[in-house]
Amino acid sequence: MEGALEPGKSGRRALLLDRDGVINRDHGYVATRERFEFTCGIFTLTRRAVDRGYAVAVITNQAGIARGYYPESQFFALSRWMTDEFRREGVDLAGVFHCPYFANGDVPAYRRDSFWRKPAPGMILEAAQRLQLDLARSIFVGDQPTDMAAAAAAGVGTRVLIGDGQLCSAGHTTLTIRHLAELTATL
Repeated sequence: MEGALEPGKSGRRALLLDRDGVINRDHGYVATRERFEFTCGIFTLTRRAVDRGYAVAVITNQAGIARGYYPESQFFALSRWMTDEFRREGVDLAGVFHCPYFANGDVPAYRRDSFWRKPAPGMILEAAQRLQLDLARSIFVGDQPTDMAAAAAAGVGTRVLIGDGQLCSAGHTTLTIRHLAELTATL
């Protein structure tokens, strides 16, 4: 594509967020508004990021689709609602990227390996291309070592693991925090 930027080479910086465990509490396969509970500090963090010139995007594995726990249409409806809630809080999400595929899934249409499924970097690279992001100047926030591995493989410069410090990500993490407020203070 003529004029397109190469992912990770130039462009704007981004705050890339895993969904379950970062944006919302991970209650296991969250697919409804009733089970979707925003994490403390997510809106403050994302407003600060936008104020500092970051694009904000969501990068999420959704194996529940492949397992047959909920249809992809339900994920899309919940994502539209989530995006509207961010907008009400003053944050326009640049994109929501998801991977519905899982090699051990029960739904044949989604049962396969995918370059998009973290720890592979596919979703992040696609976001970089579509949103014209400079991944080296971007931040990825996740709660699992697979998030950190995907971000490292994609060339994301700052990889933030949120958790209790017990998770080991084999050197892929650049910062470990317990609460989003710790990251907000550094932006």
